[in-house]
Amino acid sequence: MHNSVLFSQAKAQRKTPSSASSSSPVIPSKIPYEPSKSQKEFAESFLKFMNTCPTVFHTIEFFAAQLESAGFVYLSERESWDHKLNSSNNKYYTTRNGSSLAAFICGEEWSPGKGIGLVGTHGDAITQRLKPTSKKDDKDGFKLLGVSPYSSATKNTWWDRDLSIAGRVIVQDGNRKISRLVDFKDPIGHIPTLAPHFGTPAQGPFNPETQMTPIIGLSNGSKTPEPTLSEMKSPLIDKHDIKILRRIADELNIEVKDIMQVELELYDCQGGNLGGLDQEFVFCPRLDDKLCSFAALYGLIEHSNEKKGHGSGVINMHVVFDNEEIGSLTRQGARGGLFQSTVDRILESYHTGIESSDELKRQTLANSFFVSSDVTHAVNPNFSSVYLEGHKPKLNTGLTVKLDPNGHTTSDAVSTCLVEEIARRTQNTLQYFHIRNDSRSGSTIGPALSSATGMRAVDAGIPQLSMHSIRATTGSSDVWLGVKFYKAFWGEWEAVDQEFKEGDL
Repeated sequence: MHNSVLFSQAKAQRKTPSSASSSSPVIPSKIPYEPSKSQKEFAESFLKFMNTCPTVFHTIEFFAAQLESAGFVYLSERESWDHKLNSSNNKYYTTRNGSSLAAFICGEEWSPGKGIGLVGTHGDAITQRLKPTSKKDDKDGFKLLGVSPYSSATKNTWWDRDLSIAGRVIVQDGNRKISRLVDFKDPIGHIPTLAPHFGTPAQGPFNPETQMTPIIGLSNGSKTPEPTLSEMKSPLIDKHDIKILRRIADELNIEVKDIMQVELELYDCQGGNLGGLDQEFVFCPRLDDKLCSFAALYGLIEHSNEKKGHGSGVINMHVVFDNEEIGSLTRQGARGGLFQSTVDRILESYHTGIESSDELKRQTLANSFFVSSDVTHAVNPNFSSVYLEGHKPKLNTGLTVKLDPNGHTTSDAVSTCLVEEIARRTQNTLQYFHIRNDSRSGSTIGPALSSATGMRAVDAGIPQLSMHSIRATTGSSDVWLGVKFYKAFWGEWEAVDQEFKEGDL
């Protein structure tokens, strides 16, 4: 994801399963972990979230607010965590870069060396980012906007869409610099296709630098008012259209001169909706992977409201990473150490000094379990033949375990068996996806994080249609089913794992 002689010797020295532990056998609880809201209520809540959180920065701000309202206490990475974890409260969260988040519940019986139940998701989505200098010369009477694709956003699904601008703004606020979020909401951009009447030029391939540029207005020979002396104090005054800077200032109720830097993107501002004859679908942009992120967050919050969420001997954690779509190799991505840093700081806060902290961390990670949760492919009835028979996930059915023998996913016999046992005990249905031999498999954060930590891990996510399109489809019950599974995972994995520990798995 072994020198066979060494492995055989080590195995011979181990205890047999029957002598590995004297604890009593675990009795399956068969508890149906039902979310507090109905299936439709969760679908509607998800749509409200999606329609008001266009970027990863808005997503993390929203999640932080939900955690605060559920009693989670914020811990800044810039400050010491000493004497902050052993209090009467046991629910905490931290953020990094405003685009990633780690939330965790410390069980009352947890101590260093015991395990962590982790669900990892990602909050970023494929998009178009404004270039550092997005201002372009007018062309043929049009105002243009300089953008770069974030991952694969140069696909033609982005053409002829209503596009707005949102993101993060660094603002001078007195003697400090702060981050503010902006969302224009209304459509200001459009990437027009070339009519098929033009023949070959309309068929592509198209140059992503010169032929996929958004139009944001008409010049018509009219002259935009020059920047004022005050506005000229902004370091961005010659880098972005003055109308965009003024719009940002108006939205944030600040002055243009106080805009120090921006991290902005285009997004499809047509809202998500319930659809289908019986409203069995969710039609929505940016499902990948805000869908699993939203469901896991609420699964953790609902688990935290139960006594079992407080009295266990494990830590339960949800981490929302950024930059999965471009490989995760950033400080806020899954390769950036946010999870490991959070574990280190928890261990240091609890550490009594009797054993080495490095040894306790190794033991903690060996006793942990990681659900790498990203959306996966639902079967598309128009292309049924490209799916592997027996591995065609359906909407409104349940999470899908993703398997691949070439290491694109982390799922193996042990990790798959563990989540299957949780599903059996809690009345969750699991599905399975495996790519055909003549197709290419995708990957996500699972292999990167599990290989870096040594945690046992499974890849399992909510199915959707139209992955990597500007708009996608999932089932209107799938949000609820996701919350149900994640809540069940955090409630049951500790007890289920005892059986695997008995067998030294």
